[in-house]
Amino acid sequence: MMGDGGRFVSWATLDDAPVLECDVAIFGSGIAGLTVASSLPDSLKILVFSKGPFGDGSTPYAQGGIAAAVGSDDEPSIHATDTLVAAVGIADPAAVAVLTSEAPDAIAFLEKTGTKFDKIDGRLALTLEGGHSRRRIVHAGGDATGAEISRSLFEAVGSRGISILNEAFLVDLLLDRHGHAAGAIVLIAGEVHLVRFSFAVLASGGAGQIYSATTSPASCTGDGMAVAYRAGAELADMEFVQFHPTVLVSDRDPRPLISEALRGEGAVLRDGHGDLVMEGAHPRGDLAPRDVVSRRMVELMVAQGVDQLYLDARPIASMMSARFPTISASLRQIGVDPARDQIPVSPASHYSIGGVRTSVDGLTSVPRLYSVGEAASVGIHGANRLASNSLLEGVVFGRRIALHIASTSGRSRNVDFEDVPRKLASTRNSTDRRQIRLAMDLYAGVIRDRHGLELLLKMFEQYPKSRVPCNQESIEQANMVMLSELIVRSALSREESRGAHFRQDIPDTVNSWRVRQLISRVGDQEPKISALAPDQPS
Repeated sequence: MMGDGGRFVSWATLDDAPVLECDVAIFGSGIAGLTVASSLPDSLKILVFSKGPFGDGSTPYAQGGIAAAVGSDDEPSIHATDTLVAAVGIADPAAVAVLTSEAPDAIAFLEKTGTKFDKIDGRLALTLEGGHSRRRIVHAGGDATGAEISRSLFEAVGSRGISILNEAFLVDLLLDRHGHAAGAIVLIAGEVHLVRFSFAVLASGGAGQIYSATTSPASCTGDGMAVAYRAGAELADMEFVQFHPTVLVSDRDPRPLISEALRGEGAVLRDGHGDLVMEGAHPRGDLAPRDVVSRRMVELMVAQGVDQLYLDARPIASMMSARFPTISASLRQIGVDPARDQIPVSPASHYSIGGVRTSVDGLTSVPRLYSVGEAASVGIHGANRLASNSLLEGVVFGRRIALHIASTSGRSRNVDFEDVPRKLASTRNSTDRRQIRLAMDLYAGVIRDRHGLELLLKMFEQYPKSRVPCNQESIEQANMVMLSELIVRSALSREESRGAHFRQDIPDTVNSWRVRQLISRVGDQEPKISALAPDQPS
């Protein structure tokens, strides 16, 4: 290990670091982490670690809403069918059944915590998004669903006296002599702390920041995935990165999202000539699954030699201010009037479909370590996530983790850190974060091919492999290189096109590739990739 400013810190120094003790350590303060915290019994001591100030993660950015079959013409089995269709054959049907059958209860849970969803005549207001066959998207504040859910869960956790430690960055996990997760190294306001726990939950979000064009906030550098991988946990589905089709063309980082719900209400995509982008491209037109819309947009942009298309919201201009206040404010900032102007958009990285492989109860392959939300891969998204299933995932599986921990006996955190393996894995590192992000945009984006992926892999292999300074910026960059390399290796291995993974050199979907890919660490060797049938039990 190294310390502040890049100096090496000995294990003796770590032994002098402050130690925090708890029954359950939750890394992440978004919808997934706070759902776990608010659902655990009062008898457990819980600590929530937030990478930055509270609210700097992805949840508050979520606009569209949360999917659940709560309409009179809907039912969980229809929601499940839509999810499986969008997933292009490799979602786990059993996990999808859990997600969709428990969705109505998830909405009830959020309402009980104080979430104020939008209603019409006392009933939940529902909208439509791409890939859904029913209006089932529950929303709040028009297009401020994530912010409202964050508020209510934060207040619910606070009312129970659960501590949220801000500016707390997870460096690495510590395993006991049996290979169980037992502790962690955490930087709190830049100072090294040790955490001793009985159970840990990784709810640390995705890795969208490995791309330069992204809707993911600066905190999304995939730290939980990287930490789990170094600890020996399996990752899954890493080649599948979802790109949102309608992201505001802007120099801002992250780029402002233009919710899919606008198209659900009647907005349409047009090119610079005014022609409809999705006409004839898919039976559902502008409400086709996200992978289809993003790919069609990129193909058209390349063919026309442009870097943006347009979302025409003029047909719904009368409802924009009331129904989409957040988006309307973003547009005003750049001088776009949706009643008069078309909105410049292009696809951008939006969601990490892959992550730490878990069961439907959140268990990873490392005992006493759980993962949930965008950091996890439970098998519900397959090759392409259905819109608004992400907030739902955090609630459904967060509640299941809490139940599983509460029912698990043998709690003990009397681990002597002298008995913990103390060789931290070395990893590749780059001093140029911008280079990584631009290269991933170029070669591992919406459309890929072997040549570009191999160029990326060669670039990563040139980075030196060594221990990384124990400061947040250096560790984040090492995590970004690691996860970028795992995405590229998985994408090279999958020799077909499916969902969010489109290989221009192999454009067809191949039935023999109807499998999920698992990737795991084998010492200092190249990662091991193996296949798992989508309905094979976790």
